[in-house]
Amino acid sequence: MARPAISPEERELRSNQILDAAVALWLEHPERMINVAEVAQRAGMAKGTVYLYFESKEDMLLAAHERHVDSFFQALITHLKSSTQVSFDSVMTVARDYILRQPAFLPLGTLVAAVMSKSVSQAAAEAFNARSEQRLFAAGEALCRHFPLHGTQEGVQLLMRSYALMLGFWQLVGNRSPLNQCAGVLEMMRHDYEQGVEAGLRALWAGTFDKGEGHAKCLDYVGAERAAGSVRQKGSAARAGSSGEDDAGRPAERSEQTQFTW
Repeated sequence: MARPAISPEERELRSNQILDAAVALWLEHPERMINVAEVAQRAGMAKGTVYLYFESKEDMLLAAHERHVDSFFQALITHLKSSTQVSFDSVMTVARDYILRQPAFLPLGTLVAAVMSKSVSQAAAEAFNARSEQRLFAAGEALCRHFPLHGTQEGVQLLMRSYALMLGFWQLVGNRSPLNQCAGVLEMMRHDYEQGVEAGLRALWAGTFDKGEGHAKCLDYVGAERAAGSVRQKGSAARAGSSGEDDAGRPAERSEQTQFTW
């Protein structure tokens, strides 16, 4: 007898139960790769049921990471589209809540980057890349409504560089097995981990917007209202009204082999 079909809502519920179990187990044992059998046991399902949803444990962990990624981009895009009070500080709040303070986001991001090219199934990797690209371009275009960027491509580049900074800083000093094993450096940097990430991102964004005569105006965009009044000079704001589209309406050529990790 054929199994009765389940509704999309029930399927999503079961998928989330599996992913919840996988993330909880992996956070308990970050030193090793979890297996499908123990995830199934934690989720209260048969091992075969898990394989109905995910082809492998690597695909399962990729899906868990994408769930974090999707939550971040939904929050960011909603903020950029619905609010008129957008600044570096408000964007930083979204990143802090949905990335830096999510215990599994950056660890899973690191793992995904390592397994994407060799262990994740081709279908899962291609689907993840396609959805990541859509999210990035939607967010990049939305950034152009509030910041002096030369079109969507520059917005995407800023987002990717920002993520690289957050991920790299976490790998250097933020995780349980940091790349930098110097006790003195770790004690100094871990004490101000979030502040360090924010300082790095603020400098990155200010440097991106610092394009000559519009310097003072661009600093205002990244929350430098606290700077001395002398810094507030009148500058050209020609780029501040960017439509968010480049000359071609889309970025220049993008390699089909590009792999995103968020």
